[in-house]
Amino acid sequence: MTDTTLTTTGSGRPLSLDAHTRELRNRAQVRAWLYVMLLMLVALVIVGGATRLTDSGLSITEWKPIHGVIPPIGEAQWQEELAKYRQIPEYEQVNKGMSLDEFKFIFWWEWGHRLLARGVGLVFALPLAFFWATGRLDGRIKLPLLGILGLGGFQGFIGWWMVSSGLVERVDVSHYRLAVHLTVASIIIACIVWVARLIAPHASDLKPTDSSDRMAAVLALMVLFQIYLGALVAGLDAGLVFNSWPTMDGGFFPASQWDAALGWRNVFDTPAIIQFTHRTFAYVVWLTAGMHMIASLRHAPGSTHARRAVLLFALVTLQAVFGIVTLLTYVPLGWALLHQGTALVVLGFAVAHWRGLKGPLPLSDGTPHRLDMVGVRD
Repeated sequence: MTDTTLTTTGSGRPLSLDAHTRELRNRAQVRAWLYVMLLMLVALVIVGGATRLTDSGLSITEWKPIHGVIPPIGEAQWQEELAKYRQIPEYEQVNKGMSLDEFKFIFWWEWGHRLLARGVGLVFALPLAFFWATGRLDGRIKLPLLGILGLGGFQGFIGWWMVSSGLVERVDVSHYRLAVHLTVASIIIACIVWVARLIAPHASDLKPTDSSDRMAAVLALMVLFQIYLGALVAGLDAGLVFNSWPTMDGGFFPASQWDAALGWRNVFDTPAIIQFTHRTFAYVVWLTAGMHMIASLRHAPGSTHARRAVLLFALVTLQAVFGIVTLLTYVPLGWALLHQGTALVVLGFAVAHWRGLKGPLPLSDGTPHRLDMVGVRD
């Protein structure tokens, strides 16, 4: 006779084997969906980076969430779009005389970015509704997922708020709004990683020290702030100011670029100072990741958490190398996008590492959801 119950290690209540298997399967399906979302979001951010680096972000001067899905069809519609673009300062001061073919190049980058953003919204909302309606969602992650959906919708508004800043008086978008746009995208990615790891099985290793999870949290926040600084660099083309390393302006600090009239605003409005802040804070992130790795190896050698701390340090180091190469080669498109994409990988892994140190979300009956859970046998 087959035993159809399993006594849990948490609450001690008998649990139907079918119910147990179904919950594990549901979690696996939700995680797979969230991982697909992560890939799409990373692609969206990279396309957005390419849109910025090719100066394509102002090519579409209207926000049409529904009708904007359909691109211009035929010569007349293309000429109409070009006529709208000719009315903004960027055309008059930067691209005056641009041909229709040249306009199409920048238009397709911006249109592709917006279309991918719409696709991300659908691929998140529709499966969320399906999982919710069919009872596949753990009740404890429903509110976080709704929050992510709302944040994604708000991100669409932020994108237009950013574009609108360059349509009247400027020849590009506000670097402040660009930084907000990229930071919110990064927060959405971090939240999805958090939820995906929350419902994933965890290793049974104890965290190396009582403060390991707090240090991992600090690291994740530092990486997020570094991404914000990187967006400021991109928004002002600050990567093209001093293309040398490790020195700037013949020394450590670009003193000749400091504008006394701006005061503390130099940190956000002077390209050379922004580049200095970004590269200097990168050293701080690298040292913090190194200290976290050393502490993890010292207190829990051979543990899963220590191995992940080593990998996190390696990723931070690799990202620093990519940043240096991007700088020294005068920010070519390929290296710049690799640098941006790797930043998201570092952020995602930092958040996953942090969540791993805090332990798994138990199953609905209290059973720990761990990699070493004892299997059920007949």
